[in-house]
Amino acid sequence: MAHPSEKPQVYRMFIYREVQISFLKSPVKGMDWARWFFQPDCCPSLQDRGANRMDSLSVLIGGKAGDGINEAGMLISRTLNQMGYRVYQYYDYPSLIRGGHNFSLVRAERYPIASHKDSVDILLALNQETVQLHQSRLNKESAIIFDDSQVQAEGMAIPVGRIIKEEAAAPIMRNTCMVGALCRAASIPLEVLEGAVVRHVKKKTELNLRVAGRAYKSAVERFSLERLDQEPMPIITGNEAIGLGLLRSGLGAYVSYPMTPSSSLLHFLANAGPDFGVKVVHPENEIAVVLMALGFAYAGVRSAVGTSGGGFCLMNEGLSLAGQSEIPLTLLVSQRAGPSTGGPTYTAQSDLHFVINAGQGEFVRLVVAPGDAEEAYFWSGLALDLSWRLQIPAFILSDKTLSESAYCFSLSRAGEPPEQPPERWDFQIPYQRYLRTPSGVSPLAFPGQKGAQIKVNSYAHDQSGLTTEDAFELASMQDKRMRKEAALNEALAEQMTVKSMGHLDSPTALICWGSNKGVCQEVGASFGLRVVQPVVLWPFPASQMGAALEGVEDLICVECNSTGQLARLMECQGLEPGRRILKYDGRPFSTEELAARLKEVV
Repeated sequence: MAHPSEKPQVYRMFIYREVQISFLKSPVKGMDWARWFFQPDCCPSLQDRGANRMDSLSVLIGGKAGDGINEAGMLISRTLNQMGYRVYQYYDYPSLIRGGHNFSLVRAERYPIASHKDSVDILLALNQETVQLHQSRLNKESAIIFDDSQVQAEGMAIPVGRIIKEEAAAPIMRNTCMVGALCRAASIPLEVLEGAVVRHVKKKTELNLRVAGRAYKSAVERFSLERLDQEPMPIITGNEAIGLGLLRSGLGAYVSYPMTPSSSLLHFLANAGPDFGVKVVHPENEIAVVLMALGFAYAGVRSAVGTSGGGFCLMNEGLSLAGQSEIPLTLLVSQRAGPSTGGPTYTAQSDLHFVINAGQGEFVRLVVAPGDAEEAYFWSGLALDLSWRLQIPAFILSDKTLSESAYCFSLSRAGEPPEQPPERWDFQIPYQRYLRTPSGVSPLAFPGQKGAQIKVNSYAHDQSGLTTEDAFELASMQDKRMRKEAALNEALAEQMTVKSMGHLDSPTALICWGSNKGVCQEVGASFGLRVVQPVVLWPFPASQMGAALEGVEDLICVECNSTGQLARLMECQGLEPGRRILKYDGRPFSTEELAARLKEVV
């Protein structure tokens, strides 16, 4: 990977949703790096629609698997984004290819958000079950918009079945009809809807425009959503942000066996791979995944893998191989409800201790848990970079909520992860792959380099990589590997590994990690609380955590597991985590639920 000071030249342009990505190829042969320039779409000017307008909106669209609910949610998000709003989309679905109940919650506010509300202003129902299951979300001001060929309800009936039949459209385009009706109900101009459809729907765009337009004309205005004087922003999922961060730091190969909720990263990188020169491989199982990734890294290709808890179980022996052989390895572990298969399409934060302690023996590792799209971008890139700089395994610990939810993304708010090339062999012969150094990090060479015999060994070995059972060598090489922890802590000291938000002078603090950041930040602010979020969970940032908690008298730990895994980790570090608010039904906290739970303890 080239050093940032090397002058790049534009190689190819890749367009993904609102994100325009320039891939830059270094003039140094075989060394590539990438940068992205985020340019949101321009929005047409809108006329003032008068006073008493809404300046926020919460929408739920529901149906069965196969109705295109997630895509409809994304189209709604993009439309509201073009109105100047900051949006967040949560997608809920069972582990069924067809049938079951799927729904997307889209929330739009003036300010950046990363959480959903239980209450909705508009309910879009593609089937009767949606009305029945979500009646409790409605208030007297809420509107129900429904497909009159499938649903009986009080509200706004849209002749979706007739529109689809007369236009000879595919049944899945019912979702586009509902989005068209929503826009009229919220007084969103037709040209904004049409612009969003053109940008989002790449197949049969003209037909989708027609059915959306007809549904728009069939609806009536119910609310007047205010046009905000804010530029639209790129909307990406957490997994896409992780993918962009990995690409930014020179990813050369991604190896994965599909496992929800990490699978969409495999799809994203498979799509982006040809434009970025990334090899994307789908082997037969997770054992093959981790070994193939180690093979890529041994050959000098920056590689990463993606999985969830069950797949990571199969990777443990390969993880230990990475620890002993000092081959860089970056792993996305996106958590879901367990144990075992558990709730495969639902969320949890229950694998923290598993990831920190996985693998036999002792070796240094990095575990980061980003809380939103910006952190996912930054810390994924830094995790890959530190993995190579220090030749250690690095984990990106996500969950279903972060991986599959969609966020407005700001590159300037995310920041660029620092780059530092790994130490390379200086061509002094003989080459020693495991040369003992003060930092514990040995200079790298790769197969094919003249004069270097690169012996990589899973057994205990000496500096040359030759197997040994000598007592001195075993202890000496273990000391050498463990010295990397000091180097890792030194690198992390330059970063904000623990974030403090909200009312920083409050003696009461919410402590959260991962995807709970958004809901804790929002609810904590309404309660006048300090919010503390460790982004790095291992090595545990004890010093920065202590500074963040200075002056705090009452701690409340918010987690999506049943045992308080961060709280237990804090106790192991000599910190008192205080009281706990735990949720473990597979669903993330809503703002209303967390507020109600907080009232019980504050």
